[in-house]
Amino acid sequence: MKERFGAKSAETMKLRFHAQTGGATLTAQQIDNNVVRVTLQALAAVFGGCQSLHTNSRDEALALPTEDSATLALRTQQIIAFESGVTETVDPFGGSYAVEALTDRLESEAQKIIRTIDELGGAVRAIEQKFYQGRISESAYRYQRAIEEKEKTIVGLNAFETEARPQPELLRIDESAAARQIERLQSVRSGRSAPEAASALDAVGKAAAGTDNLMPHILRAVEAYATVGEISDTLRGVWGEYAE
Repeated sequence: MKERFGAKSAETMKLRFHAQTGGATLTAQQIDNNVVRVTLQALAAVFGGCQSLHTNSRDEALALPTEDSATLALRTQQIIAFESGVTETVDPFGGSYAVEALTDRLESEAQKIIRTIDELGGAVRAIEQKFYQGRISESAYRYQRAIEEKEKTIVGLNAFETEARPQPELLRIDESAAARQIERLQSVRSGRSAPEAASALDAVGKAAAGTDNLMPHILRAVEAYATVGEISDTLRGVWGEYAE
């Protein structure tokens, strides 16, 4: 931040970041294994110094998490935070050759990608040229191929499999919940100032078409009780929608 963007104060040079465990690594087979995967990933995020953390639930490869699964994911965080002791040290792996070497390699590879983005003309031009989409698709292809060819071991998926196929209890959405939500939405729309909401959404559209900071306009739209769908539709109307 200091060298590339000229940050001068300690506050602007701080890296605050949120981490989420890897949903793509969860398997539908032997879903209890996902608890172990999430624990290791969450621990790695804490070792890396994240300020906030989301832990995926064991059954998310199959459906939205049940309340029990979501609670277990939360307890995973709490056990790391309050029982493991790892949060009492700023950099538990400081000085470790293995970790420092991996960190140096990650930084070097990231710098290569940043230089490529700069050469493409910046972040927006890179999006327009499908740079990010291509890299993500390529990475996903390599990962899946490595699993299918057993170059990468995934416990319970392509190794250490079992004949048993237990059916875990999955979250079932009560259809009446959708009806209640629609009713609440209609109540909000009927109770708000329609001209104020329309004006706020129009401002969002104009900001999206120009160079204004979108956030103040989006906040104004929210305060006028415009819905997430209406705000998203306004942005889609200006920018369109991504298609592969």
